[in-house]
Amino acid sequence: MELLNKQKTGKKERPVKVLQFGEGNFLRAFVDYMIDIANERGEFNGDIVLVKPIEFGSLEQFHKQECQYTVQLRGLVGGEPKKLNRVVTSVADAVDAYSEYEKYAQYAKLDSLRYIVSNTTEAGIVYDDTERLEMEPPKTYPGKLAKFLYERYQHFSGAQDKGLVILPVELIDDNGVHLKECVCKLAKLWGLEDAFVEWLDNACVFTSTLVDRIVTGYPKDEVEQLCEEFGYKDELIVTGEPFALWVIESTKDLSDEFPLPRAGLPVIFTDNQKPYKQRKVRILNGAHTSFTLASYLAGNDIVLQSMNDELILDFIKATIFDEIIPTLALPKQDLIEFAEAVLTRFRNPFVKHEHLAISLNSVSKWRARCMPSFVAFIEKHSRVPKHLAFSLASLMAFYTGSERRDKALIGHRGEEEYRIMDDDAVLDFFAEHSGKEAAEFTHAVLSNTDFWGEDLSVRPNVEETVAAYLSDIRELGMRAALEKNFEK
Repeated sequence: MELLNKQKTGKKERPVKVLQFGEGNFLRAFVDYMIDIANERGEFNGDIVLVKPIEFGSLEQFHKQECQYTVQLRGLVGGEPKKLNRVVTSVADAVDAYSEYEKYAQYAKLDSLRYIVSNTTEAGIVYDDTERLEMEPPKTYPGKLAKFLYERYQHFSGAQDKGLVILPVELIDDNGVHLKECVCKLAKLWGLEDAFVEWLDNACVFTSTLVDRIVTGYPKDEVEQLCEEFGYKDELIVTGEPFALWVIESTKDLSDEFPLPRAGLPVIFTDNQKPYKQRKVRILNGAHTSFTLASYLAGNDIVLQSMNDELILDFIKATIFDEIIPTLALPKQDLIEFAEAVLTRFRNPFVKHEHLAISLNSVSKWRARCMPSFVAFIEKHSRVPKHLAFSLASLMAFYTGSERRDKALIGHRGEEEYRIMDDDAVLDFFAEHSGKEAAEFTHAVLSNTDFWGEDLSVRPNVEETVAAYLSDIRELGMRAALEKNFEK
């Protein structure tokens, strides 16, 4: 079977407009996929060069396939399970910043270059004062970027029209702000001229972005079957879900020069991404965290089972639509549409998302994802949101155990053991307190300011409500407790 390559895809050569730090699955199934569509629809006309920003790993397969690869999106489309295939031809080349430094560095002098995209993990955007300008290349991503931008600034004599748009997608708050801070600190560390920093401010645009798509990566167990279906060999296949969202925050309006929305792509340009981040964290992540522990204790192992469990599904919908959405500031119809998309994503028959995997560090997750809705609902309506309160009782029921083993606390679902994974201090607390009677245990948890940043036990009716739900779970079992309190 013939290996996928440029001749087979009929790739059109376009000017290189994007340099991408990171060749991993997410960027290839998200950014490169979107740019491929924009090229096809006549809105972008630009190619991408991938940069391997770390020393280990290999680009061998990229070179064998001339950077051509297939993305298969799997999920519900119009209520039906679908697989959507696209051969991505937007990537022109891949370069190793270490073993091919000179080739990599030459891209700083490329007239057509306009955008830099990165996904160097959450730990990638860090300031390191051991970096030196003469390194080829510097170790960190901010170091590489600072040197790359400085060499471009020098080559084009500080021309204002040769600045770049920086699009980091690392999953940290205000990723562009932090990246620019690192670059500016390195410029100062290296003693670079003030005019370069002014060029960074005036000619370059550092955006902060929010991205959303589940990318499940290389389907190693299905590769032979998929290649038979495609009619060619592809060792770079990437799979993911159909849903996608890219929110780009910047002080400059980029919508005309980076016109992905005109190509029908789910990209939002804004001067404030925080409402969109809040929407994602509260609805998508908050819903996950609010039901996953209760659903697991009710007998479901994966999210898809939960969506097919009417009792759990009703709980999820009530949590989202009755208790989370009323606390958010975006237009209600936008929130409802996003929530419906979330439910569709939870129903994805191709994703086996295990509740035990989601349960990792549930205490800090509940604080970040559920507690803001919980508190906002109380302050807005002067009553306790019962589904979110039940999710907190479910957390306590899930975190019940006295035995520590292999860095975990051991819990029990009937006769079955499960591993509770969290910070040692959290697990030690629950090992000490979870055996107490419901009211005492609830008080200990809610009054733990290290967990919540405040004493939740002093909020009116919270402790009594949560303790009552916990008593029901203990006495009746999770499913019967849900039926008693929420069955229609």
